[in-house]
Amino acid sequence: MPARRNLTTIGFDADDTLWQNEQFFRLTEKRFATLLADHGEAEHISARLLEAEKRNLAVYGFGIKGFTLSMIETAIEVTEGHVPASTIAEILAAGRDMLGHPVEPLPHARETVERLAGAYHLVLITKGDLFDQERKLAASGLGDLFDAVEIVSDKSAATYARIFGRHGSPQDSMMVGNSLKSDVVPAIEAGSWGVHVPHELTWVLEHIEPPVEAPRFRSIADLGELPALIESIDKAG
Repeated sequence: MPARRNLTTIGFDADDTLWQNEQFFRLTEKRFATLLADHGEAEHISARLLEAEKRNLAVYGFGIKGFTLSMIETAIEVTEGHVPASTIAEILAAGRDMLGHPVEPLPHARETVERLAGAYHLVLITKGDLFDQERKLAASGLGDLFDAVEIVSDKSAATYARIFGRHGSPQDSMMVGNSLKSDVVPAIEAGSWGVHVPHELTWVLEHIEPPVEAPRFRSIADLGELPALIESIDKAG
């Protein structure tokens, strides 16, 4: 990598940027719909679950525990309060299974982080349950490559301004992630670069239009393209 000029700090999202995550939510949602098949079609059950998740984000935040509570709430609602205790037990078991799922790094994640480590100040910026995010980072084997880890309740422009201000400056920083809504747009609003790395599965509540007119917006097909992008930005002087 060339000598640092335009960039000093690189922030990485974790879930569905460095390792698989959404696929486990989708599989559990299918399992949940099967449990409640007597009370509606899978599409209807999923829609009711999404409504509960939206309502509960401000209360439970992001992550598996909030998702599990939303499943229980939905089960109570669609059965009009008659959900069997055995079904509640199944939902809780599904939540525990999610909390123990293996960590599957995405293509190019390790080699890219390894290549950038030392040349840039690397910060992992992830939202969700503290315990679960710490578990996944430890299981990924990537933890030692990051100079700092920031686990936050939400990602906003103020969040990135605060974090990148603490680890350098927003103007000299870049955020890399699969979510336009959480990783890219608010980072750009904070004055940083925002790099979108699309994932085939992205939660519907994270869908927004890409900020194609923003000068500091970039999109790459996978993390393998990131070092060359960073080099081109640094060469721009």
